[in-house]
Amino acid sequence: MLRPRVIVCLDVQDGRVVKGTNFRGLRDVGDPVELAARYEAEGADEIVFLDISASHEGRGTLLETVQRTARVLFIPLTVGGGVRTEHDMNALLRAGADKVSVNSGAVNDPDMLTRSAALFGRQCVVASLDAARVEAGTPLGEGPDAPRAPEAGWYHHTHGGRRATPLEAVAWARRCAELGAGEILLTSMDRDGVRTGYDLALTRAVSDAVDVPVIASGGAGEASHLRDGFTEGGAAAVLVAGILHDGLTTVEALKAELMGWGIPVRPVPASEPEAA
Repeated sequence: MLRPRVIVCLDVQDGRVVKGTNFRGLRDVGDPVELAARYEAEGADEIVFLDISASHEGRGTLLETVQRTARVLFIPLTVGGGVRTEHDMNALLRAGADKVSVNSGAVNDPDMLTRSAALFGRQCVVASLDAARVEAGTPLGEGPDAPRAPEAGWYHHTHGGRRATPLEAVAWARRCAELGAGEILLTSMDRDGVRTGYDLALTRAVSDAVDVPVIASGGAGEASHLRDGFTEGGAAAVLVAGILHDGLTTVEALKAELMGWGIPVRPVPASEPEAA
């Protein structure tokens, strides 16, 4: 069985890592290459690199930035943003990604998950879900003819959280797994950046609905939130970003607390002694 993983997310816009709240108010927090190397040294199990404006701007992921980031890492790198076809996925894998995250592309062409899994292996295909809680009657799309939510619940969004879809999040996660996704990256838009903890009800609902690992994302503010993501949410991995970017803690410190609670995360590798 895989150990519970602590994954660091780098949301990238115009080649720089940014962070905001509820997908808004983005601010620059650093260079992706430097941050990726730092978080690996601190003990991150994986890095997720998301080009958050690629789909909205109708372009592919910035391959040169992905290449530079991949060159400094020895841990798995997942890359997403602007992935519309299996050919886009191939380009990212050739640029150095170990896995590729797909959101809007899978909504537009669900069978691309199946084709990509057949071409590259299911372990390379990550379905990214951006879910927000909406009330019954809320428009799920653009324009006067957009469908409305038949009942309150979590609904999937695309284009960096800018567009609501009629896809109920738990059902969509289940379908993505059935189509070939080897992992679900589940972000609560309601909790993103607010540091009050993951949406455990959402995480548990998706974890119970699929037979592939679920990564909980959105809301980490302290180590106990990561613990709860594993124990209450049923997540196989937890995503952390803002509290690390702001220097409030480190991956090493988070893992030490998790191990103290009996969560069997991978120990932080010992650093090499400096030469005399």
